[in-house]
Amino acid sequence: MNAANEKRTVVLVVDDAVDSIRMINDVLEDAGMTVLVALEGSQALTITQNISPDIILLDAIMPNMDGFETCRRLKERSELADVPIVFMTGLTDTEHVVMGLNSGGVDYVTKPINAVELIARMNVHLANARMARSARSALDHAGQYLFAVDTDGNQLWATPQVQQLQKQAGALHPETSSRISHALQQWFTHNPESGHSLALDFLTEPLSAEFLALVDGTEYLLRLNTVQQDQHATEALRRRFGLTTREADVLLWIANGKTNREIGQILDMSPRTVNKHLEQVFRKQGVENRTSAAAAAIKCLGRL
Repeated sequence: MNAANEKRTVVLVVDDAVDSIRMINDVLEDAGMTVLVALEGSQALTITQNISPDIILLDAIMPNMDGFETCRRLKERSELADVPIVFMTGLTDTEHVVMGLNSGGVDYVTKPINAVELIARMNVHLANARMARSARSALDHAGQYLFAVDTDGNQLWATPQVQQLQKQAGALHPETSSRISHALQQWFTHNPESGHSLALDFLTEPLSAEFLALVDGTEYLLRLNTVQQDQHATEALRRRFGLTTREADVLLWIANGKTNREIGQILDMSPRTVNKHLEQVFRKQGVENRTSAAAAAIKCLGRL
């Protein structure tokens, strides 16, 4: 296989209608894409055990296993999480469109297929998928303990570092995973602010989920921390600068870019008390402002 072929977009077409497959195959090959074919849902599941296509075109109505169930089964596989699935259907009523999107599809095209529209839609979803993979790859290589869940607390994605921590803490067992989702869902009803943490102390190795942001009102971005990580960082700051434990807690959150108000909410103290602690931190560090204090703390933690 030459370099040009390696860069070709791989498309899996799942359709029980041979005439439809033949037409779509010609369109995609003319666009320079490599086409894989499955005549039913079970074949699609088998093919994707060995090959991860760049995009999947999926007929909604097929015998044995319909497109909606096939889509759900495909999306259960982590390696296909970023692979866009576009439904092909003659069903244009709202109910079936919603079923397709709820099962994991990103879009739908109506039959008979318009070739120009199909390629245009595919290119948009391929570009979005590449950006998503690039962003997550950057997080993975940066060693960030980040993950995201939906509003019901169900995990959407996680970096390898998070997956390893979850495995060590027994968080991947179905019952435990369900308990975590429920705890997160209940926590979200209280509208946590950035920096707030939820203790997951029922795990075999206690962890905490730190709230970072709510993305588009549907995806909660979180950081997974171990009790040891938090304690280690605080202890390192305490020893390096001769701080009390509470002063070290304040400095740690200053290094994380939090305001006095946010730190007060996190540590359950008033902003005035935070400021008092900060005055002592500045004096002991020999600095004059929070920017210098944060820089010194980050430098100290970077050596851990």
